[in-house]
Amino acid sequence: MLEIGTKAPDFSLPDQDGVMHTLSEYKGQKVILYFYPKDNTKGCTTQACNFAELYPQIQEKGAIVLGVSKDSIKSHKNFKEKYHLPFTLLSDPEVKVIDAYGVWQEKKMYGRTYMGIVRSTYLIDEEGIIVKAFEKVKAKDNPEQMLEVL
Repeated sequence: MLEIGTKAPDFSLPDQDGVMHTLSEYKGQKVILYFYPKDNTKGCTTQACNFAELYPQIQEKGAIVLGVSKDSIKSHKNFKEKYHLPFTLLSDPEVKVIDAYGVWQEKKMYGRTYMGIVRSTYLIDEEGIIVKAFEKVKAKDNPEQMLEVL
């Protein structure tokens, strides 16, 4: 995880439509940048749908939501359309941004050790500074938690 008070690493990633996005283009807005393991899985769907439900309130507080996983552009497009997600999903199949934010870590499941995304969320202020960082968040509760810290 990156330290609170540090500048968030800029990035250039394609969204679900293949359009490139950089963190610097959101200067002047608060950004909820959340990293999740995989489209269309139970926890990730719950988290995304809860962010979607709270999105109008998040926008009222001057923030936007960006979701990042290593899934493909096509997978993101299907996920976004299936659940009518009102925010942008960014594709990082090379794990460069995921790694830069410190969320690509060793995980264990059923006695097996592997590398994967630890569900984590950052709140980045209007100047690109990390003001909140949450690691190993609960998918169901994280969107409400982020709305509260806004």
